[in-house]
Amino acid sequence: MTGTDPQLARTALEVAPLLLGTVLTVHRDGSAVAVRITEVEAYEGESDPGSHGFRGRTARNASLFGPPGTLYCYFTYGMHHCANIVCGTEGRASAVLLRGGEIVAGEQRARERRRNPARARDLANGPAKLAQALGLDLSSDGMHLDTQYPGTRPAGTGHDGGASPGPRATLSPLPALAPSGVKTGPRVGVAGPGGSTDYPWRFWLDGEESVSAYRAATPRRRRKPAGRAAGTD
Repeated sequence: MTGTDPQLARTALEVAPLLLGTVLTVHRDGSAVAVRITEVEAYEGESDPGSHGFRGRTARNASLFGPPGTLYCYFTYGMHHCANIVCGTEGRASAVLLRGGEIVAGEQRARERRRNPARARDLANGPAKLAQALGLDLSSDGMHLDTQYPGTRPAGTGHDGGASPGPRATLSPLPALAPSGVKTGPRVGVAGPGGSTDYPWRFWLDGEESVSAYRAATPRRRRKPAGRAAGTD
């Protein structure tokens, strides 16, 4: 956990409000983009029906069970990437989804990645937008904050094992207390019990333009079996 704030070694519910107002910087492809985090969601693994780790560890969510400070990135809806900061203890799927933020450095590079939206507030006002602006995707999954790459790759080597520096991510120090103006509510777009008011685990800074709009999950409609008329058994 070299270079990682020890406060990440706490539950997602404890870490989530502390992340608000901190700055995450991603260095990639010769440029750096930084976002001031304004909106997050906490997920607590096997005890949380909204978590990707609710049913245990798989090849797809393995990074979610890594040490605190690991980035867990996933691909969703066949088109979007989202990024989480793993916290808690290694082996337990506790993480904070980065839902929204304000780009504070590298705006031009963020605009190129986001195909130049008209308004600055639209650069990272949603989890997929934020990940795209920072250049985080499946190749970033498992990367550790403040390091090059974990595991067997020596520090300072690229993704291909060569001498070129690989991408890295840094997080500014977490405060001792959450900032003022923190609001809480149900998580966005989470179906089932995990998206109910029993889980007000979305945290955001009140009055920030970069906070995404709330929307409840849209229930998936079951397709009728082929060849059967509606209303028949």
